[in-house]
Amino acid sequence: MLPSAGRIRVEEYVREDGSVPFRAWFDGLDPHAAAKVVVVLVRLSLGNTSNVKWFSGIGEYVVNWGPGYRVYLAKDGESLIVLLGGGTKARQQADIERARMLRAEYKGRKARATRTNRPANAPARGSQSRKRR
Repeated sequence: MLPSAGRIRVEEYVREDGSVPFRAWFDGLDPHAAAKVVVVLVRLSLGNTSNVKWFSGIGEYVVNWGPGYRVYLAKDGESLIVLLGGGTKARQQADIERARMLRAEYKGRKARATRTNRPANAPARGSQSRKRR
């Protein structure tokens, strides 16, 4: 889970196979870029969503630094689910499509989880989560 000191719970989406798309992207950032993204996550957790542009059920937070990094989100009640991080303007449309796909996957898993009484953001039984550094 990401910093959650304030009013909004912010958590990374964990796919059924245990992979975490946002974490895979974040772990590849240089330290300066990673620090800028952490500031975004803290701001979100404190309830500052003024820089999020919502469309098609996903939110896009543009990090005004570097090549225009982006963080893609979904809402789940009072929580924000961090779906994906993205890079350049040139990749923006592909990143948006991937974020839409991940949101649909999350919603489908949540609907199934509601029927089976299992958390939507939990890895599938038998899958192994990646170890975090």
